[in-house]
Amino acid sequence: MSTEAGSPALLTDLYELTMLQAYFDEAMYRPAVFELFVRVLPPQRNFLMLAGIEQALDYLENLRFTPTELDWLRGTGRFRGEFIDWLRDFRFTGEVHAMREGSLFFGNEPVLRVEAPIGQAQFVESRLINLVNFSTLVATKAARCVLAAPGKVLIDFGLRRAHGAEAGLLAARSSYLAGFAGSATVLAGQRYGIPVFGTMAHSYIEAHELEVDAFEHFAASQPRNVTLLIDTYDTEAAATKVVALAPALLRRGVNLVSVRLDSGDLAIHARKVRAILDAGGLEDVRIFASGNLDEFRIAALLDGGAPIDGFGIGTHLTTSSDAPTLDSAYKLEVYAGEARRKRSEGKATWPGAKQVHRQLDADGGLLRDHITLADEAHAGAPLLQAVMRNGRRLAAPEALPALRQHAAAELGRLPAALRGLESVPAEAVYPVEISAGLRRLAAQLDRVPH
Repeated sequence: MSTEAGSPALLTDLYELTMLQAYFDEAMYRPAVFELFVRVLPPQRNFLMLAGIEQALDYLENLRFTPTELDWLRGTGRFRGEFIDWLRDFRFTGEVHAMREGSLFFGNEPVLRVEAPIGQAQFVESRLINLVNFSTLVATKAARCVLAAPGKVLIDFGLRRAHGAEAGLLAARSSYLAGFAGSATVLAGQRYGIPVFGTMAHSYIEAHELEVDAFEHFAASQPRNVTLLIDTYDTEAAATKVVALAPALLRRGVNLVSVRLDSGDLAIHARKVRAILDAGGLEDVRIFASGNLDEFRIAALLDGGAPIDGFGIGTHLTTSSDAPTLDSAYKLEVYAGEARRKRSEGKATWPGAKQVHRQLDADGGLLRDHITLADEAHAGAPLLQAVMRNGRRLAAPEALPALRQHAAAELGRLPAALRGLESVPAEAVYPVEISAGLRRLAAQLDRVPH
């Protein structure tokens, strides 16, 4: 599934279309405000890192029904002909406010606010949640890996284990945004300018009679930035072969950068391989590890002193394996100029168009957030900014390196208590406070009978 312009309009839930026809039938075109937020952070998540806004804006700006899609809808017999005719000119014409990608956010904080005729604002719900939800999950997982491995090279290895092509590509983007050095996914390099990394396959080594021949031939084929995979047979024996081969490679101008460990006890192998390389004069050759890694295993390896310089992270990254879901929602907050409030048990919303104001401490660290009404004055920097008006972006897409710098700065502002991999106790949870004006509005609406 492409993430570029032209995401199919029918990539949505059926009820978005039935709602759209119902609004059409009643001529309900008045403006509405919907907001996208996460109700509660998943276990072992002390923060979330926002990603997917660029894809969401791309979707909104290019949303339209193709003749083929309209013909299919007509053929289902579910929708009236005049409604399908109306869909020919359907476009998103609204306004969007959003937090900047790479920003850290917390429970109940709106990260995206859509203001548009109610049918338009309703129809885009499923795809917006789909895009922001997944990218945010992966960016957050990647950010945790970055915090667990400061100064280490982290590479996304997850395409083959991702839940589909779009997921693999967006995971590469989200992990790079969060601070990874690059990805093994080639299309991420072509599409997003992300540095692409790769090593060699076990099958290549097995296809040679001698392991050292595989090393030598691969180095000749890819003489720049060579990484040799040394765990196909005997890891330490392979490291000794690399030491013996290194002078010949050097004479040919081959740049041997690293060796890769992919199995076994990575800590033990890394120590033994480091000793072999150092004794052979290859102190500058780095050790790169992969194989079912996540932030917990990486932290354990580094805390134990394993001499590993970089990590390839795949399955657990692209599936956000320990927290694969977000309690995300996209809810109506205003219709026809009047605030609205869902009061469902356990799923009540704060009404009205809202803003998030963030206060920093004297050292520039995160101090507290306040969720306020959009027009309510409050201390702190407003995080939601206008990014789209009349269905068009207000500026060109922000460069990914700039967003990456913003994400790094955000992680640098995290209080020490929130940087760990386990959930903090209740008293250390980041404070998100509801403003007095928002509480008054909610209480006022609760008194109105329905």
